[in-house]
Amino acid sequence: MKLITKIFTKQNTFLFLLVAMVLLAKLIPFQPSYNQYFNLSAFIDWGIAGIFLLYGLKLNLKEVVKDVSNWKLHLLIQSGTFILFPLLVLLFYPFVKDSEYYNIWLSVFFLASLPSTVSSSVVMVSIAKGNVTSAIFNASISGLIGIIMTPLLMSFFLVSNSSSGNQSEIIQQLLIKVLLPIILGVLLNPIFKKWVTKYSSIIAEFDRLIILLIVYESFSSAFIENIFASVPSLMFLILAFSVVFLFFSVYYILKFFTERLHFKAKDVITTTFCGSKKSLVHGSLFLLVLGIPDEQKVLFLLPVMIYHSFQLFYVSWLANKIAKHMEILES
Repeated sequence: MKLITKIFTKQNTFLFLLVAMVLLAKLIPFQPSYNQYFNLSAFIDWGIAGIFLLYGLKLNLKEVVKDVSNWKLHLLIQSGTFILFPLLVLLFYPFVKDSEYYNIWLSVFFLASLPSTVSSSVVMVSIAKGNVTSAIFNASISGLIGIIMTPLLMSFFLVSNSSSGNQSEIIQQLLIKVLLPIILGVLLNPIFKKWVTKYSSIIAEFDRLIILLIVYESFSSAFIENIFASVPSLMFLILAFSVVFLFFSVYYILKFFTERLHFKAKDVITTTFCGSKKSLVHGSLFLLVLGIPDEQKVLFLLPVMIYHSFQLFYVSWLANKIAKHMEILES
C-alpha cells in the first residue's frame, strides 16, 4: 500500500496523465472535423490567457520586493536559467547547423530558452529545507523575464528558418495571451487575492488541464499527419541523453559557483534547484505563441516533456536526500 501511495503522488499522477494523453491521441486523435462540436484550439487559446491571468493574481509583489536584497543568489539563478542553459546548447551549434540533426538541436535550444518552473521549484526547495522565500521570488520573476527572453533567444533561429516565424505576429500573440493577462491579474490582485488563495488547488488543476490538452492536440496532429516517421528511435534517444546531460551540467556548474561565492547551505539548495529547472507550462504555451510550424511541434515538445519528467523524479529523490542531510546538520 505504501509503495502504491509513493508511486501515485500528485506529481507522478500528472506524468502518467501526460503519457495517457499521448496514448489517447494515438487511439482517438482529435480530427479537424470535431471542431464543429468543440473548438479545442480556441479553448486552449483562452486557457493560455487564463493561466497567465491567474499567474498575475497569484503574484505576491510584497514578497518579491522583500527578497530583492539577496541579489547575488537571484543573479546566479537567473543567469543559470537564461544564460548558462542557452550557452551550453549553443556550443554544439557549429557541429549541427548544416546537418540533419539541426531540428533536434533547435528543439533542445527551445528547452534551454524557457523560464524556470514555479510550483515544483518552490515545493522541492521546501522539501530540501532550502531558502523558500528566495525560491518564490525567483520562480515568479523567471516567468516574467521569460516573456522577453524566450522569444528573444528563439528569434535568432526561428525568424530566419521558419516561414511562420512572423516577428510582429509573435509579439502580438505575447501581448494578448501572456503580458496583458499578467498585468490584468496584478491589477486585480488586491480584489481577488483571498479567492485565489482559497481555491489555489483548483487553479493548479486548471493549469494541468490546459497542458494536458495542449499535449493531446499536438500529438493528435502528429499522429494524423504521421509526423513520428520523422522522429525515429535514435532521435528520441539523442533527445533524452541531451536533456539529462544538460540538467547535470547546469546543476553542477551552479553548485560550483555557489561554493566559490560561499553561499549558505540553504541558498545553495535554492540556487541549484531553481536554476536547473525548466517549465513545461511555459514550454507548452510558447510552443503555440512562437509560431512553430505544426509539423515540428511534437519535436519541440518532446525535450520539454522528457526534461520535465526527469527533473520531477530525480529532484524529488534528491530533495528528500538533502533534507535528511540538513536535519543532521541542524541537530
